[in-house]
Amino acid sequence: MTESREHDLANLDLSPTEMRAMGEAVLARVVAHLAGLPDAPSCGDFRGIEALCRSMRESVPEQGTALDALLAPLFDEWIPRSFTAPGPGYLAYIPGGGIYPAALADFIADTTNRYTGIWQAAPALVQLEANALDWLRDWMQFPAETRGLFTTGGSMAMFNAIACAREKLLGDDIRAGTLYVSSQSHHCIAKAARLAGIAHDRVRIIDVDHQFRLRVDELEGFVAADRAAGLEPFMVFSTAGTTNTGAVDPIGAVADLAARERLWHHVDGAYGGFFHMLPELRPSLAGLPRADSITLDPHKGLFLPYGTGALLVRDGEALRALHSSTAGYLPDNQSEFYDPAQYGPDLSRGFPGLRVWLTLKFFGAERYRAALAEKRALAVWAAERVAQIPGIVMDAAPQLSLFAFHLADPALSTREAEDVATRALMERVTRRGQLMLAGAAVGERFLGRICVLSFRTRRAEMELCVRQVAEEAALLLAEARRTGGPLTA
Repeated sequence: MTESREHDLANLDLSPTEMRAMGEAVLARVVAHLAGLPDAPSCGDFRGIEALCRSMRESVPEQGTALDALLAPLFDEWIPRSFTAPGPGYLAYIPGGGIYPAALADFIADTTNRYTGIWQAAPALVQLEANALDWLRDWMQFPAETRGLFTTGGSMAMFNAIACAREKLLGDDIRAGTLYVSSQSHHCIAKAARLAGIAHDRVRIIDVDHQFRLRVDELEGFVAADRAAGLEPFMVFSTAGTTNTGAVDPIGAVADLAARERLWHHVDGAYGGFFHMLPELRPSLAGLPRADSITLDPHKGLFLPYGTGALLVRDGEALRALHSSTAGYLPDNQSEFYDPAQYGPDLSRGFPGLRVWLTLKFFGAERYRAALAEKRALAVWAAERVAQIPGIVMDAAPQLSLFAFHLADPALSTREAEDVATRALMERVTRRGQLMLAGAAVGERFLGRICVLSFRTRRAEMELCVRQVAEEAALLLAEARRTGGPLTA
């Protein structure tokens, strides 16, 4: 490199030697971080986090900073102050995996930087993405005419599904349309509906039964009432594994009603859809292949990094009709090959399909089925033992890999006292540092939850979980019996 080139401020390129050194520095940090996950605090250190964030505010730097000086605070100070979602002890919420081959795929995608918005720009690469979508289609047993797209997550998949159903069934008369969800449906549906032009007063909330599943009889009544009022019911959602309790709605019965009432039936399979890969669990998800569309989150059930969602639509032409467009500077649309821009809102886009394709090709479906089956078995094993802990009441046994419960005892004389004790149980186990648990407000009660969906969670973590829940439950109930006063975390 010449002296003049070294001092050329406009040159943003790096030499092969510089790139290799930077890559090795990052890789060393990443490998050390992943190797330390089993011993890392499950919830991170949030002490003084507000002051830290205020101190981090800065104006844009005029001069550059050496990479090592950037990596040090990132890995040593900032990353540790967060939920350790990729760790084996993360049993809170619904984990996102961050499996390593997907990181390599993202590195390849970002450095080769090929444009995949239209097929003509990178035909072979777009075909890889099409292959990956077809694999998801086949696992869900959707028909060959199904099309879809990779999204940043379930929320954007929901938005596209609602827009597609709205376009096909309502046309220009959006205001007349009504949409149906259960009280346990994910909150992103209502948000996506609003973005798609369906106002809140056209979203109907359906009660759930004692197993937290959508009540089809009440759904039917709402649909009839809306038709009688001159409105246009057009879409219903069922859930393959709710966030709060892991409940699987009666998908087949909802499909029957949707067919009878001419409703678009969307299955929210963001958490539980990939369990359909397991033949032994398909009866629990019966009716899923009959849906008009489905949301899937590969960053959950396929253990990929956050930001990997997917939508499949049975009538692929309906999705294409919503999104297909052209412009004078674009090549003519073609119909033989999958073309991402014809099935989604983005023209400029990254290459999200590569992380799915490379990871599935690397591990193979057999190992994925084994991993998912293990998570299901671990949840069932743990739930059986947690249910035997004195004071634990099991509210929702694992239909997939998530279960919910609460603490009860004569010393906890009110529901509020039970809620406080249950919340304290989650917080005390989490404060021990090896596991992270979370609860949820479900109806009028606060429930503790345990969700097993990290590919790093194995039998040792579940044995530790059962033991710590039992120990902390015993301490909490002893405190309540001794003092008769309020419990604290």
